[in-house]
Amino acid sequence: MAQNTINMPAGFGGLTNYKEEYASKINLKPTHIIVFVFLIILFRISLGVFY
Repeated sequence: MAQNTINMPAGFGGLTNYKEEYASKINLKPTHIIVFVFLIILFRISLGVFY
């Protein structure tokens, strides 16, 4: 019974590095996101005050 086994190739063993496969064209730092959100909040507050 042990002789009827099928050996599959090992492949990558789950060691896939996705950073090499995809590089984004837009790179934003976390500080840019915080400043952008802060500007949106200020804009929203100013709309409530002036209108």
